[in-house]
Amino acid sequence: MGEQPIFSTRAHVFQIDPATKRNWIPASKHALTVSYFYDATRNVYRIISVGGTKAIINSTITPNMTFTKTSQKFGQWADSRANTVYGLGFASEQHLSQFAEKFQEVKEAARLAREKSQDKTELTNPALNLMSHQVLPGPIISANGPGDDKLFRSQSADVEMTTEKERLRKMFSEGSVPEVQWEAEFFTLQDNNNKLVAALHEANASVEQWKKQLAAYQEETEALRLRVAELELQRAHESSAEDGKEELSQTLEELELLIKVKDEEIQQLKSQKSGQWEVEGEREEMLQKLQALEGHSAELECRLHVAEQTLAESLAQREQLQGEVAKLAELMDVKLFEFSELRQGLTKLVESN
Repeated sequence: MGEQPIFSTRAHVFQIDPATKRNWIPASKHALTVSYFYDATRNVYRIISVGGTKAIINSTITPNMTFTKTSQKFGQWADSRANTVYGLGFASEQHLSQFAEKFQEVKEAARLAREKSQDKTELTNPALNLMSHQVLPGPIISANGPGDDKLFRSQSADVEMTTEKERLRKMFSEGSVPEVQWEAEFFTLQDNNNKLVAALHEANASVEQWKKQLAAYQEETEALRLRVAELELQRAHESSAEDGKEELSQTLEELELLIKVKDEEIQQLKSQKSGQWEVEGEREEMLQKLQALEGHSAELECRLHVAEQTLAESLAQREQLQGEVAKLAELMDVKLFEFSELRQGLTKLVESN
């Protein structure tokens, strides 16, 4: 039968950035069909995903490959032959688990095939073991879960699908590999279109929520900036209170640092708009950041209250000193007046003698 698909699912496909080896680059704007294929002629397994007319993934599975789950809905594996790392983002944790289990199963089958090939014994078909666990109305096994709509609706549709499969397999036997990839897309397109629409609505709702949070952060930042400007103005008028001035300077520096941190968090929130397909995880992260910012705001208000108290104490001390100086000035005036009268009396006394 040549190369046949033995498992298929939908996922967002990423490749590692060859420059940084750290960042992920999306391979397409939408989720793609990712399929396991078995080539009975060469006894090899491949993971294939096609976007339009371009092969996004064409990875031959070897026994030394490892599929790693990096989060609840994301997994990756390295392909030394293609000199890259592939990443897949799934719609649910169940889809990720199914893909990982199939990867391990295919990896083990590839290992057994290699050992048998090295021993130069008669090769068996490991694909039969892989496909024996699947329901075989056709070559594709959908990973959409038990609650999704089925692809085959009636007996007439079954006959029509069977005829189409035979035609596609004939084209594959003649060397038309892209048609096999189109077959995988054909069997999952109708079911996954509704899922894409639902995901788009959910992403739009998340974007609106992010916009509201960004607006709230910007208002809070603007209020803090105004408060900083007021404190700087008060510090300029209170140049005589050295101790209070130093403490206010330190408080202002802390406020500016907090504003910079919040500005950076706002930029991070803006940049996170592009990751609309991991909405639930990002929403939890946003809530944690919001709680942290509320804690910072409370601490900031406490520091401002302390600074205001310190400023009030400095003003009170200054007013007290001014009162004492005024009293001393009045006392000096009285003493000078008494000294002047005494001097005039002495002068008159000397003149009379």
